Amino acid sequence: MTIGAGSPVPTLPPGEAERSPPLFLPDTATGRALDSGPAEALVRPPASSGIRSLSQREPILNVPGIVSLLCGAMILIHAVRQYVLDEDADREVLLTFAFIPARFEGSIAGTFFPGGVAGDIWTFVTYAFLHADWTHLGLNVLWFLVFGSAVARRFGAGRTLLFFIATAAAGALGHLAAVGTAFVPVIGASGAVSGFTAAALRFVFEMGGPLGAMRANGEEAYRMPALRLVDMVRNGPVMGMVVVWVIVNVAFGAMSLPMPGFEGQIAWQAHLAGFAAGLLLFRFFDPVRDEVLPA
Repeated sequence: MTIGAGSPVPTLPPGEAERSPPLFLPDTATGRALDSGPAEALVRPPASSGIRSLSQREPILNVPGIVSLLCGAMILIHAVRQYVLDEDADREVLLTFAFIPARFEGSIAGTFFPGGVAGDIWTFVTYAFLHADWTHLGLNVLWFLVFGSAVARRFGAGRTLLFFIATAAAGALGHLAAVGTAFVPVIGASGAVSGFTAAALRFVFEMGGPLGAMRANGEEAYRMPALRLVDMVRNGPVMGMVVVWVIVNVAFGAMSLPMPGFEGQIAWQAHLAGFAAGLLLFRFFDPVRDEVLPA
């Protein structure tokens, strides 16, 4: 029954209220009859009924803000390069912000790159926001949404941003160590995403973790004590993920196997360096300081 505006509220003669049943059935959680109250009680569910408002329910997409921000920046930058800049302007962007080991060549050739010394520094991170095409971007964004979100829920926004910078820089260093000062540019967030993947493996499979047995509720699942590096070797699910990840990267990179969406060679050295950095640097960023669980 709908009560319209101005509709009279039916009343009972004196003495009838005691003999009339309550407007609501007894509360099953407490066994008490709910107070019928004024007219709004007819349309407002009781607080103990377990019905939650839309604002209290879990959102459909629960991605940490810092992850959304980083992914949004990657998408926006690529869209501008694709649909706004012409070919010459885009080439200038790549020369300025991609990581190019030839920048560090001792001869005069290394001085022709835009940005000078400052560019030599910022390209250790800025290359992560540039991508070859939409497929390259899409794979990195999807992978980062999964593993980056898990790490961000544990680290918080500030640590997550610093961890992204650190693992991206580690990926660039790995690429530099592998190719020397050759003109072999590297772009893409894969080095940083690899670092977040490694960091997530330190805790997601733990007891009570997001992918572990007896998962905890809500954010507590992301704050379980992490595995020590020495214990990861004896952890089957974790080592299985590590082995598969390494094989895939080496197969598609070192062996130059074709991969949809990639015309150039995959910088697998940057992936491995980022992954190693994620494993090793995790403990310096992790805010959870509880005693580690046994392996």
